[in-house]
Amino acid sequence: MNLIKSRKRVADHGEVFTPAWLVDAMLDLVKDESERIDARFLEPACGSGNFLVRVLQRKLAAVELKYRQSDFERQHFALYGLMCVYGIELLADNVAECRENLLEIFADFLRIEESDDLYRAASYVLSQNLIHGDALKMLGNDGQPITFAEWGYLGKGKFQRRDFRFDILTGMSIHVERGSLFAKHEIFTPIKTYPPTTVRELAACADRGTLAPLPVGAR
Repeated sequence: MNLIKSRKRVADHGEVFTPAWLVDAMLDLVKDESERIDARFLEPACGSGNFLVRVLQRKLAAVELKYRQSDFERQHFALYGLMCVYGIELLADNVAECRENLLEIFADFLRIEESDDLYRAASYVLSQNLIHGDALKMLGNDGQPITFAEWGYLGKGKFQRRDFRFDILTGMSIHVERGSLFAKHEIFTPIKTYPPTTVRELAACADRGTLAPLPVGAR
């Protein structure tokens, strides 16, 4: 595997990709978490997804082990595992490549095609979870504060989303349980809360590019 795309990118951005053997060795240091379906992972300089790809593969292996007897649960927990993977990347081509790599792994696991609702739902989730921006400045490419979606699986095919600002999450990290991206402390108030939604409704979001939040004050 080539660990650089060009010398100019190395000079301009310090871009060097982590080899697969080192990714696995590092993830083995947190083996239990890396194999837990609902464990959330954020890679603040995700590149084309070397770390996130392996995290997703481990999650999907856990899904297969636990839910292989039920297609419904297997599909929905696979999507939930994908929902728990996050990344920030400075270079636009890397963001696109990372999304493509994760989507390909997800689609191959479920043996689905681009027209499938699950594929389109996953595409929408990745558009929200993999951010084109600067992790150090905590700003998206549009200059606005980076916002992450916290996805929850409610069971019976229903998911719920709450949005949090990245700078607030990190600024209040003293209240966060170790290893968790989203705090359970009461000071962490989402900037948006969305109604429960299905795979089909998430797939429709891939077409219109948005999900309608609940009215202000609603939970």
